[in-house]
Amino acid sequence: MPRPSRRPRASDDDRILPLVNIVFLLLIFFMVAGQLTRSDPFEIAPPRSASTGAAPEGPSVVLVAADGRLALDGEVMARAALLAAIAERLGPDGRLRLRVDGRAGAVGIVDLVAGLKAAGARDIRLMTVADTR
Repeated sequence: MPRPSRRPRASDDDRILPLVNIVFLLLIFFMVAGQLTRSDPFEIAPPRSASTGAAPEGPSVVLVAADGRLALDGEVMARAALLAAIAERLGPDGRLRLRVDGRAGAVGIVDLVAGLKAAGARDIRLMTVADTR
């Protein structure tokens, strides 16, 4: 007569270990994914517009604060350094995104756009927020 084989009884720890592993891997994933986006170096309140299109994609983003501070791709820099960096980073299509605070002076923005065009930017897109009023 064959003897029935006795398997050792699984403990609760053996059943919960795969769940702990999955939760740990998800935690690591979300920690890494949360660090992929860089926050702006200063607060920007973009102007409102009637445009409803999606935000344009481009290789670089120039930020202009209300007080005139400038940043390129999240790095604060002076105007001369920004224009030099733009000349180096622009792709062959010359596309550039411009995020301007709505309270920034128009004369300074026009002057900056002229400098960006002189540095090689051919397609400058102003990023705005859709006006819901």
